[in-house]
Amino acid sequence: MKHQMPNSFPAYLVEKTGAGQSLKQTELTVNDLMEGDVTVQVEWSTLNYKDGLALTGSAPVIRQFPLIPGIDFAGSVLQSSHAGFQAGDKVILNGFGVGEAHHGGYASVAKVSGDWLIKLPAPLSTRQAMAIGTAGYTAMLCVMALQNHGIQPKDGDILVTGATGGVGSIATILLNQLGYRVVAVTSRPTQSADFLRSLGAQDIASRDAFSGTAKPLSKALWAGAVDVAGGDTLANVISQMKRDGAVAACGLADSMNLPTSVAPFILRNVTLYGIDSVMASLDKRQQAWQGLVDHLDWPLLETLTTEISFDELPQKAAEILQGQVAGRLVVKIPT
Repeated sequence: MKHQMPNSFPAYLVEKTGAGQSLKQTELTVNDLMEGDVTVQVEWSTLNYKDGLALTGSAPVIRQFPLIPGIDFAGSVLQSSHAGFQAGDKVILNGFGVGEAHHGGYASVAKVSGDWLIKLPAPLSTRQAMAIGTAGYTAMLCVMALQNHGIQPKDGDILVTGATGGVGSIATILLNQLGYRVVAVTSRPTQSADFLRSLGAQDIASRDAFSGTAKPLSKALWAGAVDVAGGDTLANVISQMKRDGAVAACGLADSMNLPTSVAPFILRNVTLYGIDSVMASLDKRQQAWQGLVDHLDWPLLETLTTEISFDELPQKAAEILQGQVAGRLVVKIPT
């Protein structure tokens, strides 16, 4: 069975220029796409921080030109020669270099390897899947790392950095739903306090408290932490972990550097988990998405979710890098 394949479709294309890169909206055909055994009608995508970097060229996220950006999408299978999928299946894609080295989700049609896809878990819609997006899926991987480490709500507070962003906001919701006491870190504690408390944060901490040079060991405050920042922020978080605590690190919004010492690791038995959402195994992906279905507060997620049009992507990409976006942005892909 084959669903109707469009003759041409709208897409964003990033091209290499002498000054870096350029972004344009254009019309492509299926023949313009890369190899893949599953062709998908993209219904929804999302705008993550990483997408903002890719669209603006602020960091070398895109590794092959020209490229359709967009690191995740959800939609319906148009054609498939992969044994696991057939036309009409609803699917999700996160990671695997899509939007970096393989054409991504900012187009009406995507052609990818079926090994990169998972079926949309019931009862999610494709829009809800992208309200979660790579940010929410990464947040769940972080929460799973802390749970698998054995951290329980009775063990103490969980710190979440970048708590107004996509990963941080959904991590805060999930942890609260699971019974943990969350302390949310933000650069705008006064302005963001009500928003963060609505997600389930019990206390608010200023990012400034984590911005200086970290001591080898500071006062032990946190049983666990989810960090999206890296750099001095992560170094300070690590120095403040309780004995046997764990940090799930999934981002580098501050820096890729980590100016820390071995002291927290060998004197407090602290564990640092690196969270790789791009190449995570199929089993881990399915576990994460099922965890999101089971534990996410859906009405609350909807209040965090703003729908933007395809045409707004360049403007919103700049805004997300400037810290002007709270919560999740879902992108309606034209069909």
